[in-house]
Parts: sequence; C-alpha cells; structure tokens
Amino acid sequence: MTDSVQSIRRRVQVPADHAGGRLDRVLAQLLPEFSRGRLQQWIEAGQVWVDEQPCRVRDKVWGGAVIRLAAELTHCDEHRPQAIALDVVYADAQILIINKPAGLVVHPAAGNPDGTLQNALLHYAPELAALPRAGIVHRLDKDTTGLMVVARTLQAHSALVEQLQKRVVHREYRALVLGTLVAGGRVDAPIGRHPTQRTKMAVVRHGREAITHYRVLESYPGHTLLAVELETGRTHQIRVHMTHLHHPLVGDTTYGARPRPPRGCRPELAAALQSFPRQALHAIRLGLLHPATGEAMHWEVPMAADLAALLRLLRQEAADVANRLA
Repeated sequence: MTDSVQSIRRRVQVPADHAGGRLDRVLAQLLPEFSRGRLQQWIEAGQVWVDEQPCRVRDKVWGGAVIRLAAELTHCDEHRPQAIALDVVYADAQILIINKPAGLVVHPAAGNPDGTLQNALLHYAPELAALPRAGIVHRLDKDTTGLMVVARTLQAHSALVEQLQKRVVHREYRALVLGTLVAGGRVDAPIGRHPTQRTKMAVVRHGREAITHYRVLESYPGHTLLAVELETGRTHQIRVHMTHLHHPLVGDTTYGARPRPPRGCRPELAAALQSFPRQALHAIRLGLLHPATGEAMHWEVPMAADLAALLRLLRQEAADVANRLA
C-alpha cells in the first residue's frame, strides 16, 4: 500500500469557555478528529495560526480568536486492516453504525497496537484509510458496549464532528451502579486528569465542562439501573460522575467499585456480581442528523448479553425480597 497525502484545512473560533487554555489543548478539543500529538506537530511546523499570527504550542488563546489550520496529512499502512468481526447495525455511503462488544479497543495505541476497532474498520471498508482515524469521530472505552457512529467520507466526518461539538448527537446509556438512588438528577462537574493517578480522570476544579443527566429505571437490593444521557463527552465521563455521586458502576475497579452482593442473596447473584469483568455500561441508543440528507435518525440495540444476564439475577433477587416482605 502506498502513502497518500490529504490536504487538511480547518478554521475554528475559540468559544468563551475555552478562553485562557493552551493552544494545543484547545485545538484538540475543537478538532477531536486529530490527536493532540499530531496537532502539536502541525503547530510546531508553522501550519497553525491564531488570528493570522504564528503561534507556539504553549501559547494561550482567548474567546473569539480564530484558529486556522493548513496542513498535509499522510496516510500510510501504519495500521493494517484485520478481519475482526463487526456488528454493523446500519450502513450507507456516508456512515456506519457499529454495536461495539466489550474488550474491543477503539484506536491502536502503545498497549494495543492492533486488534482494534480501527483495524476492523479498515478491513470492512478499505476506503476509510483516507479518513482521519479511519472515520472514527468518538469512542467508547474498551469495556463499554454499544452504539458508535463512523464516518465514511470527509463530508460526513466534518458534519459529525460539528454535530458532536454542537451537542446535536444524542447518546443514551444504561448504567448499573452500586447503591440505591430514589430519583434522577443532573451532574454538572468539570472533569480533568486525576492529580496523582495519571491513568484516571476525576472531578477537578479546573477541568473541562462535563454535564451528565440520569434517571432511575429499576431498583434492586443494593443496586440501581440508570438511563444516562451525555450533554458533553469527556473521557470516562459517566464513570467519573457516578463515582463522584458515590454510586460507582458495577465492575468499575478503576474507579474503586468493589462487588457488594446483597446480604443473604442467591449464590448465583453473589457469584455474578463478584465475577462481572467490566464496568456495567452500555450505549443503548444513538441519534443524529444524517450528514448528507439532514434526516434525523435513531438506533437502539439490545442490552449486552452479560449485563442482561446480571440484570435478570438482580430482578429475581428483588422479587424474592418483595415476596419475603409480603
């Protein structure tokens, strides 16, 4: 496979809530289709201007400033196609809707050089090699299941990135959390890198705006099933916000969740809770405007099998408790 060169031209205005941020960080937020490392390279190469002035990576930018990017992107065989099965929910000439399984990393990285969703997409649709990150415009954590949208053309890519920035894309999740919540609510708490544990995120004073809405769907002994909707899309947002509320996701050992089987529960339920291998989070619904037609489109997938099985056991336990109290 030979290398190909793509001209990249972008012009964005700095929103007021990004004022005072470092250029590379702000640009990474405004142009999420490109990695921060790549953007830093372009800045250092003089391919980025702020209000038509040359700039440095560490320069601060202010609300209303116009950032212009004019760069060349070389696509090569760095990430090879791999025949990895995909659950394609919808496909047309502009977009793909994927139902991602648990355990599938979205992008290749140091610890996961291949075997990722990106490798699978390049095999399924080789033309995606011409797009940034093979058309992936947002991501799910490795062990989060459910719906993702992938662009198949540059037009679709730009349109979807814009929809994400303008918060037009609707994303709804199912989250099984520890503890009992009696009502829904809204979490408005900024998220940034954890001050001492760099592999984690946390609610921090000077983090990026992060807003999560949740409502109670079902209650079980010691556990609650929530419907969660994202207003913003920060790394680990639902996991961090639920931990912030002292109701971490079942199975989320990264954020301190330990199994808490209800006292006296069925052995099957205790074993299932103690062995659940991932955060209990599933992207169940996705809605967006089609990038070519503008049509409002929506998709829904069933609950992931492992989470559905755990919920059945919790419902049985809730029924047992109700019968004992009757």
